[in-house]
Amino acid sequence: MFRKGIARRWLINSLGVMILLLAACITALSFVVQSYAYNGIQMTLVGRSDELPTVLSYGMKTVGEFNAAARSYTENFPDKDLMEVMAVSRSGSILSTSTGFAPDQTQAMPDFESALHNDSGYGYWIGKISTGEKVMAISRVVRSTNGAVLGAVRYVVSMERTDRQITYIILSLIGVGVLIILLVTLSGMYFVRSIVGPIRELNATAEKIAKGDFEVRVKKDKDDEIGALCESINDMAAELGAAEKMKNDFISSVSHELRTPLTAIKGWAETIQSGGIGRETYEKGMSVIIRESERLSGIVEELLDFSRIQSGRMRLILNKIDLLAELDEAVYMFTDRARTEHKTLIYDEDDTMLSPILGDVNRLRQVFINILDNALKYTNPGGTVRVSAYEDDGFIRVIIKDSGCGIPAEHLPNVKKKFYKANQNVRGNGIGLAVANEIMELHSGSLDIDSQEGMGTTVIITIPTMKKLEMNPELSNTTQIPTATGRVQVVERKQSD
Repeated sequence: MFRKGIARRWLINSLGVMILLLAACITALSFVVQSYAYNGIQMTLVGRSDELPTVLSYGMKTVGEFNAAARSYTENFPDKDLMEVMAVSRSGSILSTSTGFAPDQTQAMPDFESALHNDSGYGYWIGKISTGEKVMAISRVVRSTNGAVLGAVRYVVSMERTDRQITYIILSLIGVGVLIILLVTLSGMYFVRSIVGPIRELNATAEKIAKGDFEVRVKKDKDDEIGALCESINDMAAELGAAEKMKNDFISSVSHELRTPLTAIKGWAETIQSGGIGRETYEKGMSVIIRESERLSGIVEELLDFSRIQSGRMRLILNKIDLLAELDEAVYMFTDRARTEHKTLIYDEDDTMLSPILGDVNRLRQVFINILDNALKYTNPGGTVRVSAYEDDGFIRVIIKDSGCGIPAEHLPNVKKKFYKANQNVRGNGIGLAVANEIMELHSGSLDIDSQEGMGTTVIITIPTMKKLEMNPELSNTTQIPTATGRVQVVERKQSD
């Protein structure tokens, strides 16, 4: 688990930094402990040496007096078991010691030499003596009443026991540090496993989804960020599954939509080619071929429009237009069809002039045709489709209401999505409303659908007037540039916030 990935980064970063911090803390504490212990011993020795002016120096004038007093001081020193006291002559030879043994005259005494040359009369030294034992020594020079050097008293303490205690403390600190690292490592491993495990499961699930298995799901164990990610993966799988189903339905629907006119065209073409038919049959066949060719061309153009929308290449040529004129023409196109299908198409014409808009004539006509085609397609014989338009607060609203089968509530939020078909029994490829909705958004307008199952559907097309756009430029959903002909071309769709 620690060879690569999150676990390895955690080991290098978090645990590595913690080890460095603990090492630095242990080193600092070890230095503090040693300094505290050594300073304490030094202060004790200095304190004992401070009694010498009272014990030895008072009234002394000669070396002999010092030698006698120093021997008496060392022989009667009360703390012989804690430290060794030496009487040293001014020449550097040891006169006597508190141990009672013969002194080693070859022993180096750097502290004594330092005391002789120090104005304060003190000398300090830590080192190893000839036996290899580590000691701390302080020498204090004793002077006569006239300031002459009479000799010195040297205090020596073994540091072996102190160093052992310091070593024990350092080892204890290291043990505590190791224990902390061990606990942090175990806790970190548990934490990393709790992260890496679900991530590996998520990765395996994502690979299955990438291979087309949209039924796979991730088990959510915890209600945290990982749990939220699991829910997102599951939602994504569900959405991809639904999109895949819609795509397959779309392909099947488009195949059927293309096959029907192609079959009619091929059948009548073969009939005409065979010859031996009357003029009436010939005219009827050519009429079918032309009508189905136009239908086929319309399907292909709709697919091309959808492709342009998906790739962001749809462009509009905007002009100042009268929206009612285009609506009139679209309604007129469906009048004969409504009569043939025994349906009523009512257009509530408003005598009031509506304000001009900035729009693409062909695209807006395409929207009206698409909505009217759907309204008639989903309305049963004997039903009614009503069309009206009015202006309100700088917006023109076109309302197309039918008395058809309506849209179930669970399908209503999705009817404008690509490939989506609420009713699989009615012809269509499921992209007409998606294209119409995009065209309206490119016109800075909207396409809203309100429907109740069994009660019919109402489509409201809303588009701002030119005056409204001029007064409120922020309403525009597109970036526009003027063309050489004075028209305006939409060159880019603005990104929504």
